[in-house]
Amino acid sequence: MDYEVVHTDDVPMTDLSEVEEIPPDLRIRALDEFFDTDAVNLKLWYFEPGEEIQYHAHAEQEELYYVLEGEFSLKLGRSGEEEYVDAGPGTFWVAKPEVGHGHRNVGDEEGAVLAIGAPAVEDPGLDPHGLDEE
Repeated sequence: MDYEVVHTDDVPMTDLSEVEEIPPDLRIRALDEFFDTDAVNLKLWYFEPGEEIQYHAHAEQEELYYVLEGEFSLKLGRSGEEEYVDAGPGTFWVAKPEVGHGHRNVGDEEGAVLAIGAPAVEDPGLDPHGLDEE
């Protein structure tokens, strides 16, 4: 079949606190694994108040984010040029390769963010402050 349709609740939830190799300790729905996508990584991230993905960058992957629920503070930009931006439901942001990005749920309720990354490669987070030295 060339297409698939699924409801979010039918995609298994993974608690990353139970997986030692993968920080941060958040809950996700790995849509890319459910659909077995070839070109993009696709995750739904769930954040309790105060939880975050720390400021990081990727060597190859461009990432697009979309806030579905919650209130977030974003830290965006190259090392030394970071800016903080408030983001609520309906907000998109993008981080190109080697551009630092991170976000924290600053609200009182659970938040959810859709993350789309391409190309679909293993591209662990890098310290953005070390990229200028290379």
